[in-house]
Amino acid sequence: MTVQAAPIFYPTNAARTGVLFMLLGMLMFSLNDVMGKWLVSTYSVSQLMTIRSVAALIVLVPFFMKLGWRNLIKVDRPWLHALRSLLFAMDASAFYFAVAYMPLADAMTYWLAAPIYVAAASPFLLGEKVGWRRWTAILIGFAGVLLALEPSSKSFSLPALIALAGSAAFAFALLLGRTLRSTPDTTLIFWQLMGALIFSLVGVGANPAGWAPMDMTGVLCLSLLGIVAMLAHVLVSRSLKLADAATVVPLQYTLLFWAVVFGWIFFGDTPRWTVIIGAGLIVASGLFIFFREQQLKKQRSEVTEVV
Repeated sequence: MTVQAAPIFYPTNAARTGVLFMLLGMLMFSLNDVMGKWLVSTYSVSQLMTIRSVAALIVLVPFFMKLGWRNLIKVDRPWLHALRSLLFAMDASAFYFAVAYMPLADAMTYWLAAPIYVAAASPFLLGEKVGWRRWTAILIGFAGVLLALEPSSKSFSLPALIALAGSAAFAFALLLGRTLRSTPDTTLIFWQLMGALIFSLVGVGANPAGWAPMDMTGVLCLSLLGIVAMLAHVLVSRSLKLADAATVVPLQYTLLFWAVVFGWIFFGDTPRWTVIIGAGLIVASGLFIFFREQQLKKQRSEVTEVV
């Protein structure tokens, strides 16, 4: 009898799979954005967020049960978890509100600036050191945001201001994620979904007349929104486990490509030239900040190994 050797899964293959998962995750997020923009023309943001959150929670019940409900609820620093969940709820709600009035590419440009906000706030909130190179990139990124916003009395509309506030909430949620990185992903997702559900129910209670009647098609579409977003999160999380962050994280900027393509195909949106140039500055700034942080981490690890 001969013994066959088990197939070897080479790291290069894992990295390629990670790249594929990240690209698919970004495509899923983009489809989620398209569906959200389409659905908010019929349903309020609070109603959309409520059904979306409930659907995602139902699908994830088996994973929650496997971890144990006690482990989900009893966490260290619960107030930080609650604040992070609130910020993510504000982020998602602001995005759906913004895309109801703005082209997808415009809204996505503001959200892609979140890593720049994180880099700018990290020295003050996390005590991290930021050198002159990254500060230069941060200033260039902020210039890109201003260019995309095209400051004028008309551009500072309510949707634009809410988009900026939502992207800032997303950035601060990412900062809190750094301090809670030891928490299991399942627990973080549970708190995030529960925070979104509670936040949206408060909105429904504040304006119950805004709850539109739903047929089965409407329920399915709203539920699918939550499932698609959840699958996108799973793909991105799995991607980061299969491949190096330096390989897959820059692929998140393909969101802007899909926002332009889907915005043109489904809604006839054509981004302004100021948005295109501003987005270019934001992407270049974000990539520089990311790769600079990766380089510094590598240098610190080499010093630690020598010591």
